[in-house]
Amino acid sequence: MTTTAPAADSRVLALAHYAARGVLEQVLARHGVTFQQQVALRAAATADTPQTPGDLVTRVQDSPKADPAGIRATLDELLAARLLVADGPHLRPTDAGHELLAAVGAETAPLTARIWGGIPAADLAAAGRVLALVTERANAELVTPTG
Repeated sequence: MTTTAPAADSRVLALAHYAARGVLEQVLARHGVTFQQQVALRAAATADTPQTPGDLVTRVQDSPKADPAGIRATLDELLAARLLVADGPHLRPTDAGHELLAAVGAETAPLTARIWGGIPAADLAAAGRVLALVTERANAELVTPTG
């Protein structure tokens, strides 16, 4: 008996996203951080240039489409937890922040390998192209919503 894979649509995309995010959130919970805190901390750690709070709000907002006020609260939480520190007008990850990201990365690496392992490169490339196009179109709708 052969099972036919469902056609890609918003529901299939959402199910995959929330399943993968759920795996990550289990790891993050063990470290006492939320998904949004991890996104903001990673944005600060991977930036090419020092980031102001406003820069980080913009970077984080573009990723999970979060509310700017909520992102500012998240930055305050990271500062209070000493995972970020103010350095003049910029925020930068502390050693503890870098260690947290490294620990989460080490814990998620084998999970990611099991989830993505064995999927043919051509399938991943096709999925990547489709998802990039869906993201582009959805972002365009957020900028100029249609009736």
